[in-house]
Amino acid sequence: MSMNETPDTILSARGIHKTYRLGRVRVPVLHGVNLDIERSSWIAVLGASGSGKSTLLHLLGGLDRPDRHNASHAAPPRITYEGRDLAAMSSPALDRYRSTAVGFVFQFYHLLPELSVLENVTIGAMVRHGRFGYMKARAETRDRARELLTAFGLDHRLRHRPRELSGGERQRVAIARALINRPQILLADEPTGNLDRATGSAILDTIESLQRSEGLTMVMVTHDPTIASRADRTVHLEDGVVVEGVTA
Repeated sequence: MSMNETPDTILSARGIHKTYRLGRVRVPVLHGVNLDIERSSWIAVLGASGSGKSTLLHLLGGLDRPDRHNASHAAPPRITYEGRDLAAMSSPALDRYRSTAVGFVFQFYHLLPELSVLENVTIGAMVRHGRFGYMKARAETRDRARELLTAFGLDHRLRHRPRELSGGERQRVAIARALINRPQILLADEPTGNLDRATGSAILDTIESLQRSEGLTMVMVTHDPTIASRADRTVHLEDGVVVEGVTA
């Protein structure tokens, strides 16, 4: 446990640097991010376009790895989940973390067009359990999917295909899919960025209700201070580092 971590810290980042290469050009994005995230809290991450918000979310979710330690970094980078360093996890353990402990919601819905709404939600459980394991958990999973879709007002859309849904409905399906495995952490990247304000606000109401009732830890990237004001805590990404905002 690092100096600033507490027993309630579920996810922690220390000394996180990330640089991308575009051809021969090096593009530094993160310059030593430090962030502790408390269990069951909602944290909003604000920052200008290109500030590294999405990069940070991908690193926290194990979809990418921080740069390795070198002489210019003060200490080795560490992203820990319940005290376990993601970099030290085996490939199967990291896969379990990504499929079970974490749920991802992106600005673009990434729904499979050939599947129904119900099937798009349950596919997350199929990935987690595998084909044969899923068959054993199929009834429970479908019940969970219906419960989530009902919470999002989509109980009348279970058999529809994504092309038959509005943008707001598609995002609701994507969020339900992210929650199907009862993750401890929800990582949301501009989840209402493509929606009008009224639709986005209604979706946030439902997310907030589920976050509170299920004790979810939520990290939401946004550029909208109004959305960020709903969170328990706001942090800003400026010049590649985290600057604390106002606690709600």
